[in-house]
Amino acid sequence: MQIIDALNWRYATKRMNGKKVSQEQLNRILESVRLSASSMGLQPYTIFVVENEELRKKIQPVAYNQPQITECSHLLVFAAWDNVTEQHADEYLENIALTRGVTPESLNGFKGMLMGIVNGRSKEEKYEWSARQVYLALGTALAAAALEQVDSTPMEGFVPDEVDKILDLNSKGLKSVALLTLGFRDTENDHLAEAKKVRRSAEKLFVNL
Repeated sequence: MQIIDALNWRYATKRMNGKKVSQEQLNRILESVRLSASSMGLQPYTIFVVENEELRKKIQPVAYNQPQITECSHLLVFAAWDNVTEQHADEYLENIALTRGVTPESLNGFKGMLMGIVNGRSKEEKYEWSARQVYLALGTALAAAALEQVDSTPMEGFVPDEVDKILDLNSKGLKSVALLTLGFRDTENDHLAEAKKVRRSAEKLFVNL
């Protein structure tokens, strides 16, 4: 499936039929997320892949009882780092050096820019920056799922503090930002399954200068 066809096919699925996403499809979606764009490449977030039904049942009430939480195959919880630290930066720089086969010293210029974020912003500012990075990964996940013809529903409609408690995110230095259900549409019970996609026209959305 080509990307335009895939994006026309996808929609925010309201009801899912419980069918399982294959491991191969899930792996490709997750690998796409791993390869997603991120400011400075840091990827200041962790993504929890929740297949366990009991755990999803605990999350559903604090996600306003949205049925997709328990009807889906997998629930992805995108959690941003609540603070970006020098340790995070050092680990990332070590990974760059190892992956590209370069010396740590050759990265000193980039290190200076990265440390400017780490030491030049408040904890709250760094968290907000991290949370924005989540949405880049979320967008990639939506497109990747559509290419796999796996239905998905991005969600901000939940109580983050309660999800954080259920998954014990505070102890991990994380805060939940967005949820994404993966599964397959229940065409009989989802009133939007056959609805036409509604988007702004290109003439109104884009400005050519």
